[in-house]
Amino acid sequence: MLGFDRITFDPHVMGGRACIRGMRITVSLLVNLVANGMTSDEIIESYPYLEPEDIHQALHYVAWLAEETVHPLAPVHP
Repeated sequence: MLGFDRITFDPHVMGGRACIRGMRITVSLLVNLVANGMTSDEIIESYPYLEPEDIHQALHYVAWLAEETVHPLAPVHP
């Protein structure tokens, strides 16, 4: 999937949500930790089985998702 080799989806892990390398660590958890001010070093200290590239790729994946285009619908006239 577009070079996101660390982002996995498995219906048996976290209900199929985007996870890091099949672990029970979701992309949304990592993004929330960063959004709340944690550095990559602090995250890795709290989750020592993560690697810096895991965090980097999670952020790139979310940025890619945010690139979607919104097409407004034309108003329907009766």
